[in-house]
Amino acid sequence: MSLDKDQVQHIAMLARLRLADDEFAETVDKLSRIVDFVDQLSQAATDDVVPMAHPLNASQRLRADRVTETDRRDDIQENAPSVEGGLYLVPKVIE
Repeated sequence: MSLDKDQVQHIAMLARLRLADDEFAETVDKLSRIVDFVDQLSQAATDDVVPMAHPLNASQRLRADRVTETDRRDDIQENAPSVEGGLYLVPKVIE
């Protein structure tokens, strides 16, 4: 699929790019080659390809899911000017 100058002008406008008149021929050619390559890729047979998250067969090392810190909310909230029910009270800023 080849792009024409009008399509490239529209793409440039959407991308907020300012192209000089002498840049359009080269840009049309480059974008057309990119679109052709994407068309070529979309024609590849991928029916038997299993989706993967990573190209290497590696698993992610995760830490053990266990509590490592104690609940110190009450100690920390002692420093707050105004607390009620475990929540910080702040002045209303929007009416």
